[in-house]
Amino acid sequence: MCYTDDARPPFPPIRGAATDDAPLVLTAADGTRFSAHGARAAAPRGAGIVILPDVRGLHPFYQELAVRFAEAGLGAVAIDYFGRTAGLGERGEDFEFRPHVDQTTPAGIAQDTAAAVSWLRSPAGGAVGAVFTVGFCFGGSNSWNQAAAGHDLRGSIGFYGQPARSRPFLGQMRNPLLVLIAGADFTPQAEYDIFDTEMAAAGVPHEMHTYPGAPHSFFDRTFTEHREACDDAWRRMLDFIDRHQGGG
Repeated sequence: MCYTDDARPPFPPIRGAATDDAPLVLTAADGTRFSAHGARAAAPRGAGIVILPDVRGLHPFYQELAVRFAEAGLGAVAIDYFGRTAGLGERGEDFEFRPHVDQTTPAGIAQDTAAAVSWLRSPAGGAVGAVFTVGFCFGGSNSWNQAAAGHDLRGSIGFYGQPARSRPFLGQMRNPLLVLIAGADFTPQAEYDIFDTEMAAAGVPHEMHTYPGAPHSFFDRTFTEHREACDDAWRRMLDFIDRHQGGG
């Protein structure tokens, strides 16, 4: 598990306002209805982002994170993974996520992401022109994998992802990746170094940054000792989005 119900996303370095945020029900191409949470920016940058959570699915950390991205000028929508097996509903502290995680598939996650991308590109989502993904832990790898899913993304960002989950997709990836690594995570740095070499060999544009001593799930404003890492991660994400928003 990555974030508990006590965790809170850090504030972006430049804060504006979100015009509105609200729970959503989206529908994937296979007819699955699943929960999501959308937020629109009061001062749009012209880009939007799909948030792929950790193994707990759509819980309060990611609902609030959608608002934080909207405050930074990005339309945002956080999705739940478990519409096919757990239906709609809250993902609180007592949600038994593991049986549902085990039933997810790359194809199902890609379909749910596609529905979220479509929402961002629609008038309801702000009709954004450039869409990115960001994910955490289980969602970190899932976010990188969306680069191979045909969504016409401009970039995919992942925190604490596991390279092993993304290796099968390297040959199909079509947009840049941003790989953000917790130096004290359970995945060793050597594994990311191998992943770096594999991405380069596959021709995948990418950037990697490690936060020495930072634990898994350091991107959390209740971890005051990691505030500098959180601030830097925000800057790297927003800079990555600015540079790739036009497709460069």
